[in-house]
Amino acid sequence: VHVASNAREGWDLLQRTAPDLVISDIMMPQVDGYEFLKQVREDPRYQSLPVIFLTARGMTSDRIQGYDAGCDAYISKPFDPDELVSIVSNILKRRAAAVQPVGDGETPDIADMARQIAEIKAMLSQRGGIPQTPAPIKIDFTPREQSVLELVAEGLMNKEIARRLETSVRNVEKYVSRLFSKTGTNSRTELVRYALEHGLTK
Repeated sequence: VHVASNAREGWDLLQRTAPDLVISDIMMPQVDGYEFLKQVREDPRYQSLPVIFLTARGMTSDRIQGYDAGCDAYISKPFDPDELVSIVSNILKRRAAAVQPVGDGETPDIADMARQIAEIKAMLSQRGGIPQTPAPIKIDFTPREQSVLELVAEGLMNKEIARRLETSVRNVEKYVSRLFSKTGTNSRTELVRYALEHGLTK
C-alpha cells in the first residue's frame, strides 16, 4: 500500500509504481480529485486503472460528477469498512477476469490478485453462515427495486447496475436510497445482510 498526501504526490507515485487500484479523496490541496482522475484517464496507461472516490462529499451531483469523471465506485464518509472491502474485492475480481492469461498459466499479477480476493472472502466468511428468518414487517418492492437489490447483493456498483438495467446512475441511486428506507439500513453492506437474513433475494 502506497500513500500520497495530495494529487501531485499521487501522480508521481503512480509513475513509480504499478498499483492494482487507487482510492482517492476529492477535497485535496492544489488539485482536487476530479482533476486528478481526469489526468489519470487521459493517460493511455491508466485508462482501465480502477479508481474509487472515498470522500465527505455525498450529494447526488458530486456522485454524478465523479462517475462522469470516470471513477469506478463512489463512497461517502462516514463509510462502512466492510463495504469498502467488498467493493475493492469485487473490482479486483472483475479486473482479474478481464485479463486473459499469457502462455501456460496466469501472470504473477493476476495470481496475486486472485490470492488477495480469496483472503478477503475467507476473512468475511469467518463470521459464519447467515440464517434466514422472516422480515419483521412485510416489505413490498417494485420490480425495479427488486432488480436493483439483486444486483447490489451480487456486489455490483451503481455504475454497473445502471449499465445492466439500461438506466442512469442517478436513477439507481434513487432506487438504492428507497431500499435503505424500506429496510431501515444505512449502507450497502447492511442492506445485503438484511436481504440475506430475511430471504429477500432470489
